[in-house]
Amino acid sequence: MLQHLIDFEPEICAEDSPSFTPLEDATPTKILDGQHGTANWLVSLGAPTVASTEAQNSVAMAQSAFVAMTAPNTASETQKQRLLALKTPEAVQHLTGMLTAYDWEFVEQAKEIRGYAVAKIVEETKHPDARIRLRALELLGRVTEIALFTDRVEVKKISVSDSELDAKIKEKLARFAGVVDAQPISDAVLLPQA
Repeated sequence: MLQHLIDFEPEICAEDSPSFTPLEDATPTKILDGQHGTANWLVSLGAPTVASTEAQNSVAMAQSAFVAMTAPNTASETQKQRLLALKTPEAVQHLTGMLTAYDWEFVEQAKEIRGYAVAKIVEETKHPDARIRLRALELLGRVTEIALFTDRVEVKKISVSDSELDAKIKEKLARFAGVVDAQPISDAVLLPQA
């Protein structure tokens, strides 16, 4: 199975070989040709490319951030560190996609659990004990779609001027605290001192 690795004998250039050039003596063109040849040789061996390695790294970083964001009791600081480790747009997009899918799954699970709970309550409406039947019917009446026992809150908007509002506040404060509104000195009666 791995015989090709055992039989692999690459051509090795000795330093005194005419095809070997020390790095200090090589021209930029010769260096680029050597790098290009090495890259092609690595690809022919099946070595991963930089793009695929970066993509794998982005996925791993996004998965790490996903775990930090969704795991209960994860410290906020840990979450921040994992998010700041995402350096490429691809990693951020991958994380966003994972969180969106997670949210969708959570919503779907919540719907299933809600349906299960309502079905069980419906079953309890046929219970022989009247107290249990009545309680099951009450719970069914509180289900949002039925809304038989909803509490309604009415909000009225009354336009009041600032001076009227100030007077109402002072009246309430006076009632609860026994405080009297202070009079300006010009209106107060001055008593002679003895």
